[in-house]
Amino acid sequence: PSIQSQHYCHCHSNSSLEQSWFELIHSVVFGKNSIKQQHNNKMDTLEGLLESELLVKAGTIAFTGIAITGGLVVLGTAYLSTLYSKFNDELKEQGVDMDAFCATAKPANKAKVAAGHYFRMGNRKANVENPIALEATKSPHVDGLYVAKATSSSKAEEDAVPMSDLMPKRTSTNAIDKRSKQTIVVATIRMGFGHHRLAYSACSWALSEGYTTIFHDLINIESEEASLIHSVDALYSKFSRLATELGGVVEKLWGKAMKQGDADALRVAAMFANHLQPILGAYPKDIPMICTHQICALVASACGFTNVVNLVVDNYPQWFLVVPKTLNCVQGPVNYQSYIRYGVDPKAMKLAGHWCPQDMIANLDKDSKRRLANLSLGQDKKQPLRLVIPVGGAGAQKTFIVGLIKALKGMLEDGKVQVFLNAGDHTHMKAAFRECLASTEIDHVEVNDIKGVHEFASNLLEKDPKSSANLKPVTLFAFEDYFPAVASTDILCRCSDVLVCKPSELAFYPIPKLHIRRVGDHEADSARRACETGDGSMEAREVKDALHVMQLMVESPDLLQSMNEGVMKNNSIGMYNGCKNAVSLAVKGTM
Repeated sequence: PSIQSQHYCHCHSNSSLEQSWFELIHSVVFGKNSIKQQHNNKMDTLEGLLESELLVKAGTIAFTGIAITGGLVVLGTAYLSTLYSKFNDELKEQGVDMDAFCATAKPANKAKVAAGHYFRMGNRKANVENPIALEATKSPHVDGLYVAKATSSSKAEEDAVPMSDLMPKRTSTNAIDKRSKQTIVVATIRMGFGHHRLAYSACSWALSEGYTTIFHDLINIESEEASLIHSVDALYSKFSRLATELGGVVEKLWGKAMKQGDADALRVAAMFANHLQPILGAYPKDIPMICTHQICALVASACGFTNVVNLVVDNYPQWFLVVPKTLNCVQGPVNYQSYIRYGVDPKAMKLAGHWCPQDMIANLDKDSKRRLANLSLGQDKKQPLRLVIPVGGAGAQKTFIVGLIKALKGMLEDGKVQVFLNAGDHTHMKAAFRECLASTEIDHVEVNDIKGVHEFASNLLEKDPKSSANLKPVTLFAFEDYFPAVASTDILCRCSDVLVCKPSELAFYPIPKLHIRRVGDHEADSARRACETGDGSMEAREVKDALHVMQLMVESPDLLQSMNEGVMKNNSIGMYNGCKNAVSLAVKGTM
């Protein structure tokens, strides 16, 4: 048996070896798969069963996930709709019916509106019954102007004026006595420079009429509510800077965001404004009030003020900018007609004109004629073209303006242009401009206070009309305080030939304008408005485009002559009297 066993094993070993060689040859000739087809078929059947079971399990899990997600969406939407009703009812309790005001707009996206308000305010309860006590101080910058502030809990400031002392006299029926000196409140928010600029323009007209004028910046009233506004302003400024510096997709997204002010955005703003009542609600409800920011007007509406004029900004109509229970004044016919077509009551609308300061309008013809006289001189006798280039309140446009200054170096050195560069109160802009001027070796001088600004402008306007010859190619204006940052541009406009600015609120100013790259797509329509009224250029999106327009202005008088004539013509029909008319509407009820 042992011999047989050994023989069997030897034969079996030979057989396995032969089988291995057979499989190798077969795999080469026919491929491995064919020799194992039967085995693979069995495995495929097993794998198929396993895959089917896995697919069933995956499908079950996916369906369950979709069902849970759908349920959460339904529950979330229902919850947000409940929140919307709660927030909306709070507004209605204050007499503000947003659904009625926006009746002709698309129905409210309740979940979107409620989410927008909830993520900002949470379940915070609005304080609608305890207005913050106010007093006033005399403005250190504007003669005759009073600035509102919260009454100090400690010892009163020596220069503080009780608000009651500034209120108008009353008749026996407790109505405002129209025969006495009138008081007007100009409410605003520092959110960029524009809204403050409009407020100072309105104040300038009220003061020229002899009215007691109170400048009320909501952020200036120290309180929890003011902090809420400040956080929104900080976010706006940050994204404005990012959009202009990064450009590309970021700029496109921010530009489109600035055109999304639909009725739902207005509803969210109104709900937010309802929480700000304490910082405005202390005034008598019939006091004449001008608001230069729609949030201010929405707060006034919620507080129950009955004589509110809302200055609508821009030339791009958006629901977000008009406010119920106010007289909404616009600068141009496009906005006027558009809002009426939106469904806003024509009685709540008024075409007032551009928002411009009183001093600029009072001297408009004289300043325009001086500019025209310089254009008529020969190239050898002509004074350098004076360009005022201000930075916006958000502190954007650094890269563009630095690039423009570098591009203007040749004209600056040849004495063809002089630049008045206003960095405002932005330290990063001041540093960037100083670095640019140092690296390009452009000769310049700095002015750092409002007194220096007045002296600078006075020298050019009154003392020596040829004093441009004594100026450095660039004068850099940079400040520590906010007021001179805003006011300097208005002061410098009078002694300048061209305002170089983004098409913001300055696009409506009565001076020839070169519009540079916008911050937000909504501003494009303001440049178009200026171009059509003949006092400004279309938007120059790139530095090379701005330089080309500047070369046209320097080399030929035709373009600037046309703009100056347009300014004078517009003034003759009262186009720049918007703030004057707003003050008259607030105090007298007529323009």
